[in-house]
Amino acid sequence: MSHAVSPSTKRRYGVARVADEFEVARSTLYRARSQLELPLSLPKKRGPKTAYTDPDLVREIRSVLAESPFNGEGHRKVWARLRGKGIRTSKRRTLRLMRENGLLAPSSPTRVLGPRVHDGTIITEAPDQMWGTDATSIHTLEEGTVTVLAAVDHCTAECVGIHAAKRATRFEALEPIRQGVRERFGAYCKQVARGLVIRHDHGSQYISDAFQQELHFLGIASSPSFVRSPEGNGCIERFFRTLKEQLLWTRTFRNAEEVRLAVQRWAALYNERWLIERHGHRPPAAVRHEFLALAQAA
Repeated sequence: MSHAVSPSTKRRYGVARVADEFEVARSTLYRARSQLELPLSLPKKRGPKTAYTDPDLVREIRSVLAESPFNGEGHRKVWARLRGKGIRTSKRRTLRLMRENGLLAPSSPTRVLGPRVHDGTIITEAPDQMWGTDATSIHTLEEGTVTVLAAVDHCTAECVGIHAAKRATRFEALEPIRQGVRERFGAYCKQVARGLVIRHDHGSQYISDAFQQELHFLGIASSPSFVRSPEGNGCIERFFRTLKEQLLWTRTFRNAEEVRLAVQRWAALYNERWLIERHGHRPPAAVRHEFLALAQAA
């Protein structure tokens, strides 16, 4: 406006008069004029500069997913595995890049649950205080439905025993418990597992006299979950979800023996390499080893 010509005096208004009229300093006008003369620059990414561009990080994410022995890992586990390789980034950036490049596993819709009978936590402070046990099933080509039975430590989320059989009897249901007792307590005899609690549902195998008497012989306390409240036995339920998504739903099996061998191999891999978020993205075996080391030091 300082270049505008007055219609009466036929002279320019000038910078000083315009600045006085708008009650601003002349330096403000000169600064605004200099900013307009600067070339336009594209906005840059805020925050600290990272060593990896988005395309570079996507390549590393694809590499992590290809190297992982598990299927459908989410952005949190991918972020943790990147950190293990020395690549520092944020969870939000990992999620954004995986979403933009179609690398996220499909997720089931959220279910609206009713009021819960179980209210609290079933996570213990140390291993071998509570184990959860349950059964699931898989269809085979030669023998039809086969039952998979397992037991999981509530503290470390470690699979302490797993078994598969054509008939899910009360004696087959005891096999994962027997495996865990022999491995964790070093023997299988009367009262050897005193202090351990077994969380189970109200299936006929678990409330049978044979199952309960075996627990009593070993010194194990029985802890049935609430009826129609699977969250009360949530540790083994979450383990079975992982087992199905990573093994049982990805392969075709011929018979119960093939299933038994496959789940035993997979359980060993799960204990050594599956990352648990509540344990700082560490595998169950590493968490157990840490507890054992602390116990020996004490």
